Amino acid sequence: MSCAFSFYFRGGAELLFDGVKKHQVTLPCQPEPWDIRNLLKWIKQNLLKERPELFIQGDTVRPGILVLINDADWELMGELDYKLQDQDNVVFISTLHGG
Repeated sequence: MSCAFSFYFRGGAELLFDGVKKHQVTLPCQPEPWDIRNLLKWIKQNLLKERPELFIQGDTVRPGILVLINDADWELMGELDYKLQDQDNVVFISTLHGG
């Protein structure tokens, strides 16, 4: 059994992922559902192509990356502890821009 998710990278974050803005991903379902903490580790190992320090800081996203889960701010959803549901959409938007 597997779980399907969509990940979107916007606001320049897509540049860290070979310019790909949308990723359709099927992950193996586990006895414990995937949470955002484990998802970020998986993204770092499997999708992130360059400069991980611009996306990940410790075990979370770095400041300046807005995370939306099904169009809601992840702060309202439990942040790193949010348990992903099949067909969830997770959007990462960089709010930091060079000048």
